[in-house]
Amino acid sequence: MRLSVPALFATLVVLTAACSSPPGNAQTPPATTTTPAAGGFHVEEIASGLEHGWDIGFLPGGAMLVTQRPGRLALVRDGRTTEVRADFSDVLVQGEGGLMGLVLAADFASSREFTTCQTHQENGKAVDIRLVTWRLAEDDASAVKARDLLTGLPVNPSGRHSGCRPTLAPDGALLVGTGDTATAAVSQDRHRLGGKVLRIDAKTGEPLPDNPFFASADPNERRIWTYGHRNIQGVAIRPGTRQVITSEHGPAFDDEVNLIQRGGNYGWDPSKGGTDTSYDESVPMTDKKRFPDAISPLWTTGSITEATSGDAFLTGEQWGANNGALAVAALKGQKLLLLHLDAAANVTSVTLPKEFDDKFGRLRGVRSGPDGALYVTTSNGDNDKLLRVTPS
Repeated sequence: MRLSVPALFATLVVLTAACSSPPGNAQTPPATTTTPAAGGFHVEEIASGLEHGWDIGFLPGGAMLVTQRPGRLALVRDGRTTEVRADFSDVLVQGEGGLMGLVLAADFASSREFTTCQTHQENGKAVDIRLVTWRLAEDDASAVKARDLLTGLPVNPSGRHSGCRPTLAPDGALLVGTGDTATAAVSQDRHRLGGKVLRIDAKTGEPLPDNPFFASADPNERRIWTYGHRNIQGVAIRPGTRQVITSEHGPAFDDEVNLIQRGGNYGWDPSKGGTDTSYDESVPMTDKKRFPDAISPLWTTGSITEATSGDAFLTGEQWGANNGALAVAALKGQKLLLLHLDAAANVTSVTLPKEFDDKFGRLRGVRSGPDGALYVTTSNGDNDKLLRVTPS
């Protein structure tokens, strides 16, 4: 089902329509509008002084790691923020690129390992985007590089559309949402890792044998789970299910929330079938004319862009009517959106917590913590925050 939000997106009005057509249906659904979120929210600032906080990892015992795009890693514990010493000198800090996504290993308690997404440079030259696995010291004060988990993701020297969000699936696979690096043919090219959802072994970076293109002779293609994406910023697993929900930047319209389906093409192609090298952003986000089988989004922002970023599910009875809602951060829109889904992941309503609307600036990372709270990073570039959100 595809639902769109009208241009006056921040206006809080009554929900007017919903659509029950399944994902992939090419018909134009009726629009849905937004309402204030049910109940209230308590927003607590638990860290400040960050710079473009990107992602969050939860350590045993309650501390958190927070990546910062300029190539720094913070440890937040009991209201104090300290820098984790690590050699990020090879990180290309340019535009949208830098130190980005973060995921802790499933066996972190014994291995102390975590993996980051980062743009990589050598002698000042952009080389690639890569996944790097680190080992955190027992005192949490430093980290050393354990190995490059996966290299060779395309990079734009400007840093544009770098992605890059990793999330562990319930089966232990590492899912990685990547950006198309603003390069025309990348998203539809199954020999390149940009504009994709990758599915790899979390320890080795190797493709998994039940991936849709595992029979390919190309190891890049074997790592691909879905393709035809523009710039994935959020990857969330719906609790109790195998549903993978991503959030993705559109151009000047149609930021998307997608239900990820094995082997699916999501229809972004600024090369227009390989006929244009200029990165034509006027093409549809999901080009059903060129790709009739392209998978339609669950929801889009319609004629505007909010620059949707991280996403995570609210989980637990403490959330009341919002239990199970998908929280999606917005950079440009400077708000938090709650998408309410039915069992098939169709969007039934969209609500906006008033506590976030334009109050904290640009929102980037969203993760659900082991305590049931929602954790959100801001990305304003000056005294950024880590926020803890609970029901009031």
